[in-house]
Amino acid sequence: MRSIAWSNNYLTLLNQTLLPNRLEYIECHDWQRVAEAIRRLEVRGAPAIGAAAAFALVLGARELTALTMPEFKEKLMQTACALRQTRPTAVNLFWAIDRMLAVFDQLPGNTDTITAVTTLEQAAIAIAEQDEAVNGKMAVHGASLFTKPTAVLTHCNAGALATVAIGTALGVICKAWEQGNITKVFADETRPLLQGARLTAWELMQNGIPVTLITDNMAGWVMKNNMVQAVIVGADRIALNGDVANKIGTYSVAVLAKEHGIPFYVAAPSSTFDFTIHSGADIPIEERCATEITSLGGNCVAPQGVDVFNPAFDVTPNSLITAIITEYGILRAPYNQAISQLVQKCK
Repeated sequence: MRSIAWSNNYLTLLNQTLLPNRLEYIECHDWQRVAEAIRRLEVRGAPAIGAAAAFALVLGARELTALTMPEFKEKLMQTACALRQTRPTAVNLFWAIDRMLAVFDQLPGNTDTITAVTTLEQAAIAIAEQDEAVNGKMAVHGASLFTKPTAVLTHCNAGALATVAIGTALGVICKAWEQGNITKVFADETRPLLQGARLTAWELMQNGIPVTLITDNMAGWVMKNNMVQAVIVGADRIALNGDVANKIGTYSVAVLAKEHGIPFYVAAPSSTFDFTIHSGADIPIEERCATEITSLGGNCVAPQGVDVFNPAFDVTPNSLITAIITEYGILRAPYNQAISQLVQKCK
């Protein structure tokens, strides 16, 4: 299952807003359509957003080959700026754009625009291929945490749908399932956009992994009754001290896990770490449209005019996190030290 594919000079995205009822793909022939897909959550998940943005820059660059190189660079920077504004929290978006622009800046001064486009395309393909390879490594490291049959709970969707391939948290689950150490997955529905109900449940069923869907406010009772023995989630941004931004509701799950003595794991590639911020207090939290809460399935479920608070993410403090799974291995507290060592490995 792949959420994103590049071929014949255009980008194909699996439209995740239509799942699980319809399996439909979007052909993106210009960067504006990719930006729209990111904003609409037609493509979602931090790693997938990053890869999509990289290919969007390639599409934008293809439109500029008739310009002089100074004009080409100016327009390319404008495209990058517009893409940065599509989703403010997921750091992979900014990481991928910065990596693409760094590749461009390293081109020799006599490079022509067509060569620049080719180089950018190769860089975007490398980002996509790296994501798949990184997820494979994370799956192996994460599966090592599960040494006996375990039922786990997950929140939102951190599977192949949220990445180029394999997934982060669900990648770990799939690997541990193959090894006989996952018995069942409880998936929070993940209000308000139901990524757990629409995407995670569907993805696990496609992989033949037993999954039980619950509402977000059932997680505590499931833990109380010893129905799960671990929690594993993905991430959208991780600060230097190990604070983790993820889909809204993750913090609540972490608090409940701590109360019930259940390990709480985060699976994320190094590209999801923001080495420029010291704590979760510095992470921008996206707020989305009120209708995501006041309507359900196109039907109004709240009084007209009611005030709505709709943050898309929350921040889980490092004190609630048992371990962070990366492609370089498993990080544990003290996270300041562990992540400082990760910085060196990423150079």
